[in-house]
Amino acid sequence: MDFKLVLEKLLTAFDEHNIRYALTGGFAMGLWGGSRSTVDLDFLVNKDDMKAVHNIMIDMSYERYNHTKNVSQYISPMKIFGGIDFIHAFRKVSLEMLQRAKAKDIFGGKLKIKTLLPEDIIGLKLQSIFNNPSREKIDIADIEVLVSLYRDLLNMELVKEYFKIFGMENLYKQIFEGGEQ
Repeated sequence: MDFKLVLEKLLTAFDEHNIRYALTGGFAMGLWGGSRSTVDLDFLVNKDDMKAVHNIMIDMSYERYNHTKNVSQYISPMKIFGGIDFIHAFRKVSLEMLQRAKAKDIFGGKLKIKTLLPEDIIGLKLQSIFNNPSREKIDIADIEVLVSLYRDLLNMELVKEYFKIFGMENLYKQIFEGGEQ
């Protein structure tokens, strides 16, 4: 995937259509200092904007291969454009994540992209583990990287609430207090 080419086109279209979005996933991890290779892009998008996002994706020659109440996933037949996943924000918690998103420079300042805060990336990583336990190892590793980089800057009330929402208080103790899982 040519991230620069895809993001130039996508972010321009997002701006033109006033799409409420924030980057998450592996690319967002990289923007916050956590090095992790990724082969796709992941966004949290206000569900009310998904019709416009769908039209943008179709205009860019992507095909939607999965669509549920919670997620839409697209792939391009051209390898250079790769895959893009959209998590639909419609619950209070995810809409608040979008409101907190921070614009960050990418590609040497040539572009700006709204990116979820580390706390909110942690929240979505926990949701990922809850929904798909086979992702536990990689998602916990990502959480631990963010904690190691931002421990003293994280909104711990929010982080604790995310662990509580998914019934992962023992994992919280393991990561933050060195307890057993």
